[in-house]
Amino acid sequence: MITKPKFKICRRLGPGVYDKCQTPKFSAATGKVGLAGAKRPKALSEYGTQLIEKQKVRFSYGISERQLSNYVKKASAVKGSGTAEKFYEGLESRLDNAIYRMGLAKSRRAARQMVSHGHFVVGETKVTIPSYELKVGDVVKMREGSKGKGIFAGLAERLKDYTSPAWIRFDLDKMEGKVLEKPKNIETFLDLNAVLEFYSR
Repeated sequence: MITKPKFKICRRLGPGVYDKCQTPKFSAATGKVGLAGAKRPKALSEYGTQLIEKQKVRFSYGISERQLSNYVKKASAVKGSGTAEKFYEGLESRLDNAIYRMGLAKSRRAARQMVSHGHFVVGETKVTIPSYELKVGDVVKMREGSKGKGIFAGLAERLKDYTSPAWIRFDLDKMEGKVLEKPKNIETFLDLNAVLEFYSR
């Protein structure tokens, strides 16, 4: 069930910010609200559009304003073109996001909790920092003591019809995932260039 604050955020920023907003029930609810309100939304200025895109990235990845600003600074420090790609790589390479992308968690928030509770190791080191940056070749394993936990119950059934992005894979038999390549931006919901423009003001 989606809470009222999240419902308002999804209405303002779009259903892509939370998985629970991407349901027929949410679509029906927003339709009813729209009919009841009956007010035509005002056209956004360029600044307003960029601000919305910034908030979409923040809420989608569950990061703070400072964290987002740091990802932008890091991507912008790269000389030449490809700033948006570097920005996307930084966001996607977070350990909590990788857990989510492998299908081990139903949301990034749940993945963040899994990491914080020490359920995974990178290489041979237990990592409890959700923002830990993964690199190509890194292997993420589920800790032995975590494999029987209730949060991972029914994992095989959940992953049966799940397809992870091409840059990362999870081996159910070994209970480990591997970063195969740098994340490629196939996201259509987020306008990363608008976010970069917002911070360049």
